[in-house]
Amino acid sequence: MMTSPRPAERRTEMLAAGAAAVTVVLWASAFVSIRSAGDAYSPGALALGRLLSGAAVLGVICAVRRAGRPPRSAWRGIAVSGLLWFGFYMVVLNWGEQQVDAGTAALVVNIGPILIALLGARLLGDAMPPRLLAGMAVSFAGAVAVGLSMSGAGGSSVLGVVLCLLAAFGYAGGVVAQKPALGSASALQVTTFGCVVGAVVCLPFAGQLVHEAADAPVSATLNMVYLGVFPTALAFTTWAYALARTTASRMGATTYAVPALVVLMSWLALGEVPGALTLAGGVLCLAGVAVSRSKPRTQRTRAAGSAQAAGEAGVPEPGSDREVGPRSG
Repeated sequence: MMTSPRPAERRTEMLAAGAAAVTVVLWASAFVSIRSAGDAYSPGALALGRLLSGAAVLGVICAVRRAGRPPRSAWRGIAVSGLLWFGFYMVVLNWGEQQVDAGTAALVVNIGPILIALLGARLLGDAMPPRLLAGMAVSFAGAVAVGLSMSGAGGSSVLGVVLCLLAAFGYAGGVVAQKPALGSASALQVTTFGCVVGAVVCLPFAGQLVHEAADAPVSATLNMVYLGVFPTALAFTTWAYALARTTASRMGATTYAVPALVVLMSWLALGEVPGALTLAGGVLCLAGVAVSRSKPRTQRTRAAGSAQAAGEAGVPEPGSDREVGPRSG
């Protein structure tokens, strides 16, 4: 008979799950806010304004909590994630959402979990089973379907799909780079300094930001500030908190719910609903991710037996999050 997790472990799991849920909801809202603010702000200016707002909030929190600077061993991961995720990802996603609706953008970007698993296998030594390759093929077919569905709306929409695909690559690269950094630095440190790196990368857009902010409506500027405070400062911190307590591929899987939430939010807030072929392509993208994360029946049976034996012996199951997931404050 399996032993139940200790109260402290159960509390940690619940906190990590709650943090992941907060991230998913706020990131879903970001797609809608980007779409709204994109009418007044260019992609680079919007990214810089968002990052400056987020860095200001995070800097105050770090000062109050006396978080200090992260250790030298974490800086490589922070710099790479700041460049790819906070910088490159935000600019190309903003650009992509000026070409396609929020729901379509979320569907395409959500092939990120497969890319995370692929990069994790290459760079972190994670296993790459045949189901991962099959899932990649299915998701690629879905991305092609989304692209074809948007081709009738003109070349700009196809460009938007391509930009969202590039955003997915930046997102995946940032997650894989961030994971090792969380082994020696706190979630707050990794998020704060990653945000600062992204802001520095986007400084060439400072002139555009100043010029556009002078003419932008208040609602667009408020959307930009919202993006910095909530989907960036708060959601990236809760993401890093949860990522420090599980694997990169498993955290990537938590974003499965984002496209559905985005479609609902964009319908309610913007009156945007993707077409039937676009939704079908998005379903293929998600199905590919699900296939890549599934396990053969024999492996599930073997894992269940291993878990029961480990529980009876009072030791963590090999390969479980309790064993391999680094801990960070």
